[in-house]
Amino acid sequence: MSVLTTAPDAVPAGEEPPDTGERHRLTAVTGLAALSLDAMASVAYGPEAIVLVLAGAGARGLGFTMPVTLAIAALLAVLVASYRQVIAAFPDGGGSYAVARAHLGVRTSLVAAASLVLDYVLNVAVAVTAGVAALTSAFPGLYGHRLWICLAVLVLITGVNLRGIVESARAFIVPTAVFVGSVFVLIAVGLFRSHPVSTAAAAGHASVVADNATTVGALLLLKAFASGCAALTGVEAIANAVPSFRVPRTRRAQRAEIALGAVLGLMLIGLSVLIGRFHLQPVQGVTVLAQLADAALGHNAAFYVIQFATMILLALSANTSFGGLPVLLKLLARDDHAPHVFALKADRQVHRHGVLALAVVSAALLVFSGGDTNTLVPMFAIGVFVGFTIAQVGMVRHWRARRGRGWRGKALLNGCGALLTGVAAVVVTASKFTEGAWLIVLALPALVAAFEAVHRAYGRIDERLGLGLLPCAPHRERSLVIVPVSSLSRLTSEALTAAASLGDEVRAVSVCHPDPEDRVRARAFERSWRDWDPGVELVCLAPERHGLGRPIAAYVRAVAAAEPGTRVTVLIPEAEPERLWQRLLQNQRGAVVAHAVRRETDAVICRLRFRL
Repeated sequence: MSVLTTAPDAVPAGEEPPDTGERHRLTAVTGLAALSLDAMASVAYGPEAIVLVLAGAGARGLGFTMPVTLAIAALLAVLVASYRQVIAAFPDGGGSYAVARAHLGVRTSLVAAASLVLDYVLNVAVAVTAGVAALTSAFPGLYGHRLWICLAVLVLITGVNLRGIVESARAFIVPTAVFVGSVFVLIAVGLFRSHPVSTAAAAGHASVVADNATTVGALLLLKAFASGCAALTGVEAIANAVPSFRVPRTRRAQRAEIALGAVLGLMLIGLSVLIGRFHLQPVQGVTVLAQLADAALGHNAAFYVIQFATMILLALSANTSFGGLPVLLKLLARDDHAPHVFALKADRQVHRHGVLALAVVSAALLVFSGGDTNTLVPMFAIGVFVGFTIAQVGMVRHWRARRGRGWRGKALLNGCGALLTGVAAVVVTASKFTEGAWLIVLALPALVAAFEAVHRAYGRIDERLGLGLLPCAPHRERSLVIVPVSSLSRLTSEALTAAASLGDEVRAVSVCHPDPEDRVRARAFERSWRDWDPGVELVCLAPERHGLGRPIAAYVRAVAAAEPGTRVTVLIPEAEPERLWQRLLQNQRGAVVAHAVRRETDAVICRLRFRL
């Protein structure tokens, strides 16, 4: 006997294929735009961080810009190769958290997760403030309003991400392309220059190169390397957000990761070549990228295009966090280390609660810093290096466990990467400790402790609920439905009808306070009830004190104690207005009763909404 089968995703001719949500996911190109803005924008401050450190050793120190950049580019290649393997091994996303959970234990994975959370939050605040700082540099009159501008930019980015990660990617493709294209044009033109075309941008600004400083020690080079590694922030974002890509997810995410590494590496090396070619010296008040644009292209429209492209991309590079953090929070929620609400998705494949939580915390940081970048920068990039190191060590364990073909070479590569990123993490933390890094040192273990506290709470809840165990067979109990009433209306009738459908017995309960006017109203209500005669007993409660919720809760407790085999349900009728603003006109009696019954009894609570 033959059986005719149909492929699960086969679609009959002439019909639209079912929407599986793939159109709301990323391709390799849109993934690069949505998740690489942080890394791309880092070329605006990565080379400058190297030059500023080496300037402490004078012109001799600046000569080591290219070797330090090549070391960072080599580390970038190691990280890209490693995270390409992470994407393949952990297609559910999570990056260093997923690697550590599989190979280094729960506690280490929580350290990785905490470091990523801190880095993502700080990235949003730093990116927004840096972009607004570039804006206020061009228009000084806006400086006094920079905090409000920062919050407005944050609201804009949040709104775009709430519409879906694909929508945010499409919105950011153009500014990303303009910035990357401008930098490559700058590099290409600069390579054909034998000397700077213009130095107008640096004119009148004091040089920060130290005088009579010729010693270049290993510690200085190490500090320059660690500072320049700020250009590597964001490399892990694609590995963290693999589920956001379209199928085949792994292949698309790997292509995006390789493209990110190639573009970022070429920009870093190209800019470093120009720094040496033009013998650039850092000055106060003008960025290195601005000086390079001035020297290669001249002080003209092209110079301002690069400045505005840099400003826009810096502000929008916060989008990397909005793509990566919600996925990480989803994985933490799945493992009971974060509230389960972070695992919920909206209709556009958006982890809306993760996006909103990131926006709220970032807004608090912006208010705390007053929109000032320098307040936040010392705390930035420490967390990502911790995550890098943990991911590299975890991948070494991964290769040792699998022992496949060529595993020793891969493990050696990851081991070298772990050593380099670990050293960078220590150097950055030590050099910036008094400038604000101490806050990260305290926040990291505090966040890990919070994750563990959430996990313990869920463990206690699971134990009380008996999850994983076969529960007792369901059985029928006598049921009593109590309906709070205060007047006769269609709402009262609907409530009693619903109650009669739910329970074996129905009782209406009314609260009468000791005031004379309330007693008169209560007697009138009782007469109307008898005249109506709905076939339901009316119980009038006469508490000594004013209140609505507590008297009803006390009555429910008394009934439960007097009839132990009865399942008590409190059905609370509420009118639902036609328009949202009209809810402000309601007396909220239903909410008051529900709160008191929930807090003081074990009764089942039903809230019947009668649409007007």
